[in-house]
Amino acid sequence: MSDVHADPPWEPPLAGSEVEHLLGALDRQRWTFRWKADALEAADLELRVGSSALTLGGLLKHLAAVEELASSWQLAGEEPVWPTDPRRWRTQEGWDETLDAQGATPAELYALYDGAVERARARFAAALNRGGLDQDVHSSTPDGQHASLRRLLFDKVEEYARHTGHADLLREAVDGRVGEDPPNDWRPT
Repeated sequence: MSDVHADPPWEPPLAGSEVEHLLGALDRQRWTFRWKADALEAADLELRVGSSALTLGGLLKHLAAVEELASSWQLAGEEPVWPTDPRRWRTQEGWDETLDAQGATPAELYALYDGAVERARARFAAALNRGGLDQDVHSSTPDGQHASLRRLLFDKVEEYARHTGHADLLREAVDGRVGEDPPNDWRPT
């Protein structure tokens, strides 16, 4: 008899390969972040806590930029799809703009983030099929040492862990939503 209860898409494998665990950990962070930011009105996405300038809307926009930068420029040297003026992605001002979601509608922010994640998943899957975790990526140090795909993906897990923690605090301030994982039947709205 088959198990009628399938694991939710954010559940990493119990016993998988290194690639499956790394991608599972990254996807768990992506899903958890998305759940923390889900189904909110514009005012909720703009809520700030204390003196922090962070908002859930700003984090949606910022993590969309992180997904694009990592899966295009850092991975393969391709120009990223940028959530602000694409000519400014290499500047500090352009990077800072990724945290400013003022004037963006919830639908625009969710579409920006969801689209960036979808493109990043496809790009990383294609790269893994071409050469696995040990392959060099475009990103390098000033002296020309290239990072591996493993390093790039671990950096993304770290980035998400940091910002999912921010999202925990912001979402709790909006409506009290707390929890480590989304409910099993949750899907983005």
